[in-house]
Amino acid sequence: MTDARSVDNRRAYLLALAAVLCWSTVASAFKLSLQYLSPLQLVSIAALVSTLVMAIVVTRQGRWVEFRTAWRRGWYRYLALGFCNPFLYYLVLFNAYDRLPAQEVLPLNYTWGVLLALLSVPVLKQQLRLQDLVAALVCYCGVLVIATGGNPLHLQFADPLGVALALFSTLVWCCFWLLNTRIGGSAPVNLLLSFLCGLPWLAAALMVQGGWQWPPLAGWLGAIYVGLFEMGIAFLLWQAALMACDNTARISNLIYLSPPLSLVLIAILVGEKIQMATIVGLVLIMLGVSIQQGILRRWIYRR
Repeated sequence: MTDARSVDNRRAYLLALAAVLCWSTVASAFKLSLQYLSPLQLVSIAALVSTLVMAIVVTRQGRWVEFRTAWRRGWYRYLALGFCNPFLYYLVLFNAYDRLPAQEVLPLNYTWGVLLALLSVPVLKQQLRLQDLVAALVCYCGVLVIATGGNPLHLQFADPLGVALALFSTLVWCCFWLLNTRIGGSAPVNLLLSFLCGLPWLAAALMVQGGWQWPPLAGWLGAIYVGLFEMGIAFLLWQAALMACDNTARISNLIYLSPPLSLVLIAILVGEKIQMATIVGLVLIMLGVSIQQGILRRWIYRR
C-alpha cells in the first residue's frame, strides 16, 4: 500500500511539474502570438481550441448527462461565466500583453490570489484575516515597483492603461472563480459550458470590430498553442496531479516555480532584457502570496 502511494505521489509531482512547465511558456507565447494577431483574434482562436479540448475530456469521462443537467439547472450562470472567461478575462489580459512587456504583465497577473482572498470576505462571507491584509500590502508594493519601473516614490507610470488592464484582468479572473464556487459541479463540465457561452460573445465582438481577417500561419500556431496549453492541457494536468497526491499543499507549492521559469523563457524566446524592478516586484508579489497562503509561517515554524 505504501509503495502504491509512493508511486501515486511521484506521478502527481511529475504531472504538476508538467503543468507548471506549460504555464511557464504561456507568457512568451502570448507576446510572440500578438506579433501576428490582434488580442481579439488570439483569444477567439485559443478559446475555440480549448472548447474542443474540453469537449473531448467530457466525452472521455462520460459527463454529457451531467453537462445537460448543469445547463438546464443554471444556463444563465454559464452565460455570465462565459462573459467573464474566456471573453473578458483573456481579452483584457491580451490587451495588457499587447501594451506592456511580458515581464511586467506576468507578475502583475499573479496578484489574483491575494485579491481573491479579499473578495471572498464580502462575497463568500469568509473572515478577513490579518495575514490577508499584510499579504495585500506586500503584493501591491510589488505592483508599484513594477509599474513605476523601480521608482515607486515618484509615482510615474510608463503605461498606466496597460497596468490598469493587467490588474483589471485579475479582478475578472477572481469574479469567474467566485461564480464557479457558487455553481459547484465538475470542473471540465463547468469550463466547457463557460467556453461554449463565451464563443458567442467573441463572435459578436469580431462583428463589431469589422469581421474576421485571416492571420498568418505563425499566428494560428501561436493561438493553437495558447488554447491547448494555457486554457486546456495545463489545467487537466494540474487537476490530475491534485487528485493523485496525498498532500495538496506540497503540490500547490510547485506553482511558485512558474514565475522565475517564465522570466527565463521571456528573456530567451521574446528577447526582453529582464529589469531589476521586475525581479524585485516579483519577489514582493510572491512573498505576499506566500503570506496569504500561510506558506511562509509554516516554513518558519518548521525551522
